[in-house]
Amino acid sequence: MKIEDEIKGRFRNEYHKGLVNLTYTSKQLSFKFYQSLRKHGLAEPQYNVLRILRGFRSEAPLSICFIKERMLDKDSDVSRIVDRLVQKRLVNRVENPEDRRQKSVNITEPGLALLEKNTLPTLSTRRNKKNRS
Repeated sequence: MKIEDEIKGRFRNEYHKGLVNLTYTSKQLSFKFYQSLRKHGLAEPQYNVLRILRGFRSEAPLSICFIKERMLDKDSDVSRIVDRLVQKRLVNRVENPEDRRQKSVNITEPGLALLEKNTLPTLSTRRNKKNRS
């Protein structure tokens, strides 16, 4: 597959071609990833919170501030994202006994199960599908 065939265009130079190719590939991967998330009723920031909670499970429960510091999108409203995940029963949120202004968040078994199912796409699953064709 050539990028020229995919976008049906020409390039000014090799740098421009590489930049367009990188952008095109990134958009293709993102689209597949977002489709898979939507199939499970998740938005990308929600997936990111679940990933953080799973990765730091040994330190759980985590504060909203701790999660926000590790988000890929630093402008995310973590409190609202956590609210949505609580409604879906993928996380628990409780008042911190030491500071009632803070909330402590922990991933639930259904949240872990969603991440562990391998239903969310990875590069290896894309490669395996390509090799089978």
